[in-house]
Amino acid sequence: MVQWLPAPLHRALLPLAHRVRHHWRRWRKAPIAGVSVIVTNLGGDVLLLRHSYGPAVWSLPGGGLGRGEAPEAAARREVREELGVDLARIECVGMLEEVLSGSPHTAYIFTGMCDRQPQPDRREVIEARFFPSHSLPEPLGRTTRTRIAAWRARGTG
Repeated sequence: MVQWLPAPLHRALLPLAHRVRHHWRRWRKAPIAGVSVIVTNLGGDVLLLRHSYGPAVWSLPGGGLGRGEAPEAAARREVREELGVDLARIECVGMLEEVLSGSPHTAYIFTGMCDRQPQPDRREVIEARFFPSHSLPEPLGRTTRTRIAAWRARGTG
C-alpha cells in the first residue's frame, strides 16, 4: 500500500488504478492468483467490507499474491493492511479456478476469527461490518457469493 500519499488522494486514485488493472489483465490474459478471507467474530457473524473503488458491492477482505508470496502470508497481509487486524489462526478452506478480468485466476479461500472490531484503512476500504451469516447485505459481489458458497459447502459456515 502507498502510505506516503495522503489518504484522500490515494482514495481518489484507486478507481483509476482499478480500471487500468482491469484493462491490463484483459489484454495480457496472464494467470493471476489471489486470496479471500472469510473473517467471523465469536458469534459467527461474517465480516464484509466496501472498497473505495470497483463495483459498489459488499465483499470479503483479500487481494492479490505478491511475487513469491505464499497464499497464507498474503491472506494475513491483506487483513492486516485493509483492517488493522492480525488473525491468530487462519485456515485454508478451498481453492477456486475462475476467470477474473479476462485472466485465469486461482482464488485461495481462507477463514479466520476476529475478536475485535476491525478498523478500515480509509484508503482502500471505506466500511467494514459484521453481518449474521444467514442475513448478508445486498448488493453482494458475485465473487463474494461464490467464495461464501464454497466456505459453506465445507461445513464451516
